[in-house]
Amino acid sequence: MDTTVVDVPEKGRFEVRVGERVVGLASYHVENGQMTLPHTEVDPSMGGKGIGTTLVSGVLSAARERGLTVLPYCSFIRHYIQQHPEEMDLVTVHDRPHFGLETADR
Repeated sequence: MDTTVVDVPEKGRFEVRVGERVVGLASYHVENGQMTLPHTEVDPSMGGKGIGTTLVSGVLSAARERGLTVLPYCSFIRHYIQQHPEEMDLVTVHDRPHFGLETADR
């Protein structure tokens, strides 16, 4: 399965594609050095195949490469960050309590 994560800034989203087919997306907005992440979705027919994880990993990698912090309003992204503490630094210490991440950096 050839899976890629592609930034589509004119639509304000990252898309995860299998071949040429868009099977999921993560909407975003960048302002003042922060990437706001309000929503992700994956085609239900693709559930359980790691597509969402691939998508979030790609989004967070892009934020890191661009020197941005993230505001993980999306619960799936918050859960991913909790499960991958090496990504916690993308959420500022000040913002972590707002997202229930204040104890996840141990």
